[in-house]
Amino acid sequence: MLAVVLAAAGIAGAPPAAAAEIRATAHHRLSSGNDHRWGAAGPAAGASPARPPAGDGAVSGVPRAEGARSLTHTIQRSDDTDAPADLAEARAHWIDRDTVAWQTDPALRHALAFSPGGDIAVGAGGLTGHPRTIRLTPGTLSDEQKRRWPHLAAYTALKVDRRDAGLVRRALRGQVVAVARDAEGALRAATGVQIPGVLDDVYAAAATAPLGPAGRVAPRLALWAPTAQRVELALYGRSRTVHPMRRDDATGIWSVRGLPDWMGREYTFLVTVYSPGAGKVVTNEVTDPYSLAVTPDGKRGRLVSLDSAALKPPGWDRLAKPAAVPQDRASIYELHVRDFSASDASVPAGRRGTYAAFGGDSAGMRELRVLAADGLTHVHLLPVFDFATVPERAADRTEPDCDLAALPPDSELQQECVARTAATDSFNWGYDPLHYTVPEGSYATDPDERTRQFRGMVAGLNRAGLRVVMDVVYNHTHSTGVLDPIVPGYYHRLLDDGTVATSTCCANTAPEHAMMGRLIVDSVVTWARQYKIDGFRFDLMGHHPKANLLAVRRALDALTVAEDGVDGSSIILYGEGWNFGEVADDARFEQATQANLAGTGIGTFTDRLRDAVRGGGPFDADPRVQGFGSGLAGAPNGAPANGTAEQQRARLAAYTDLIKVGLTGNLRDYVLPSGKKGSEIDYNGSPAGYTAAPGEAVTYVDAHDNETLFDALAYKLPQATPMADRVRMQALSLATAVLAQGTTFVHAGSERLRSKSLDRNSYDSGDWFNRLLWDCAAGNGFGAGLPPRADNAGKWPYARPLLADPALRPGCAAIQAARARYGELLRIRASTPAFALGSLSEVQRRLTFPDAAAEGVIAMRIDTTGLDPRWKSVTVVFNATPSACAQVMESLAGQEVSLHPVQAGSDDPVVRRSSFDPASGTLTVPARTVAVFVQS
Repeated sequence: MLAVVLAAAGIAGAPPAAAAEIRATAHHRLSSGNDHRWGAAGPAAGASPARPPAGDGAVSGVPRAEGARSLTHTIQRSDDTDAPADLAEARAHWIDRDTVAWQTDPALRHALAFSPGGDIAVGAGGLTGHPRTIRLTPGTLSDEQKRRWPHLAAYTALKVDRRDAGLVRRALRGQVVAVARDAEGALRAATGVQIPGVLDDVYAAAATAPLGPAGRVAPRLALWAPTAQRVELALYGRSRTVHPMRRDDATGIWSVRGLPDWMGREYTFLVTVYSPGAGKVVTNEVTDPYSLAVTPDGKRGRLVSLDSAALKPPGWDRLAKPAAVPQDRASIYELHVRDFSASDASVPAGRRGTYAAFGGDSAGMRELRVLAADGLTHVHLLPVFDFATVPERAADRTEPDCDLAALPPDSELQQECVARTAATDSFNWGYDPLHYTVPEGSYATDPDERTRQFRGMVAGLNRAGLRVVMDVVYNHTHSTGVLDPIVPGYYHRLLDDGTVATSTCCANTAPEHAMMGRLIVDSVVTWARQYKIDGFRFDLMGHHPKANLLAVRRALDALTVAEDGVDGSSIILYGEGWNFGEVADDARFEQATQANLAGTGIGTFTDRLRDAVRGGGPFDADPRVQGFGSGLAGAPNGAPANGTAEQQRARLAAYTDLIKVGLTGNLRDYVLPSGKKGSEIDYNGSPAGYTAAPGEAVTYVDAHDNETLFDALAYKLPQATPMADRVRMQALSLATAVLAQGTTFVHAGSERLRSKSLDRNSYDSGDWFNRLLWDCAAGNGFGAGLPPRADNAGKWPYARPLLADPALRPGCAAIQAARARYGELLRIRASTPAFALGSLSEVQRRLTFPDAAAEGVIAMRIDTTGLDPRWKSVTVVFNATPSACAQVMESLAGQEVSLHPVQAGSDDPVVRRSSFDPASGTLTVPARTVAVFVQS
């Protein structure tokens, strides 16, 4: 991922809390060995793309590195000193039609040199080629310009001479170079120019003009390519034909109208444009960023109408959706399409790992229906848009050829075998976008059937009682070859020198630029309207402007059943609000980060409760650091990383406060019994509480990133902990998320003790380490061999003795018990409005934490008077200690209180021993148990 080492204390100005979570989300393509290192510009070794991204291999010209060498020179100054002039860099920023910002000496004379032919270079005597000139005069940046471009606020402002204003559009369609000369006319500096700002200004009308393919009978196509000198449509069929496209000078959009017989044909665009990377004018063959269908492996687009009956499964237009729920009542199950059925023998072999597995009556579908009956509301699907890292035709894929099940549980051989085919097997998490608005083809039984089968999957989940969330990754593309060849230098965020930022792992996109932001909004709306998606989870959402997410929200809210077939206001939005990289601390715009989104209704994952329950952080060198749910309360594992007994007690107290804040929905203004607000509780130097309403918190204890909860507990609980107690701590840990205010979120399989054999980053670990096993007789995945070396070798000394221990491999009794406990928690959550109070005022008025709880115990009482017709209050006691606890609740003395009916009827004899003494108001809860009591 990033070519930097992420220190435990923080990242690029981000607070330490964000730093810990950034590392926790470094899931896509971590480079070898170093837990804190993200790869520089793309997939790590062993994770190379199985197919080139659109445009790669079809670009005439030279790669950037080669072009850079050809354009780097030194200028001989009059004082005989050398100054670099690198035209492969772009250190000047043309931010609107009138203004250039550049770190340059304002006393020099400045100009923009431009050449339609792209022939400007630097020779011994100065510029060579045939440049024309736009004169620049000294100026200042306005307050509005500084607000819009805060990272350029200290730059020198240069204004376009009014006499040359008519040359701006012409200049933008060729090579542009910023030039500085001294009073004698000698060249003192020259650099390339970043042009997104001026493009957004000059072609602002494009923001509302039609784009992409359209038309049900005869297609219309429109591509925004304002810097292009020519754009043509290439149609493929029996032969390749090329058709000219017409340019609209007001918008920079090129368009063409076709004939009915074009429908169904493959197409690309031929964009002739100056490429700064190549250092010359090139013709790029590219796919449509607005593609609605593509050929296998995304090599070409295909002209289709998504309204065609052939692209709809039976009953699609009459699909009845499960009832919508407010975001603070949502219960979300994070699921990978391939994981769902790849190991499910009840699914026909040809359908395993595909969209088609979500139909029928397989073990997995039966389980999803039962989860929905328990109270689960949404399935969150890891990336299902067209991504780059799995060959879409099954015949092009290569699977491991070893007998993995026969190898020892602590062997290195499994991961070695999986690694040999990782680049071409059927598995990847999919955070490698190619086409944002096309379903991934490798999940279809035939990639040409992807649209109909994707819709069939949505329909199958809806019929099971579940709404569907898409994991969307608009913050980067697989490579710059996806968008950059269309408008070079626009769609990706550039650093000060003009290189593409890669802080997200790959080529960062720039949603702050108008047309990239619009692409995101248009894509989300298409998924909502055409595929009936019920929610969107934004990957690395902090790399988006807050304004972009609000634009998405407004666009969805405008969708109605009458006009669009969906109620857009019922669609939920949430994502990763981490603060890091070149945009950290609002360096370029107000980000869509945790704190900044307070008051918007858009949810963010909260790392606070997660770390407090699990213990430590995801990237601890010693994974045995304990937390509230992993033995810190009374079950020390002896690891030096836990510190002294006094330090452990202090950490337990701090973790307890973090969990209490999490149980409120991470409200910044909720006042705890200590008198401190949630925002005044410390989380590694950041406020623990940051939301304005509980629905803005997505509370979880595990996700696809990092070790599963079972694996984290395997590291952290004393190795001799009996399996029955491990099940209890699994359930107690999950309970902190399920019974919290706000959205509750669980990684698929955690309810059944899912393990990835201690793999902390399974993005490319194949089906073997990512197995989701519905048949408990097959185990839970633990003991599948040492996890892949690249991201786990440092923890192998801790992992070996655990994986070799047969006592840590659960049988059916343990797996079924864990599943039953999670189902009970869901049913309890769904049984009462106590866990969805909805607002700060209601949470502050109704939810309290008694002061007198013992160490390792949290008691939470919720007054439901006037909310719940059956119960006056609901009280939850989380006892994480290995001993029974007696929790006095004076307010309940003399009242009629009993164990929640779900737990009173539980098959767990331990929780049924929970009791209430009305004389003293004492609640007695067994060891390692969460008990819920109701007041009649």
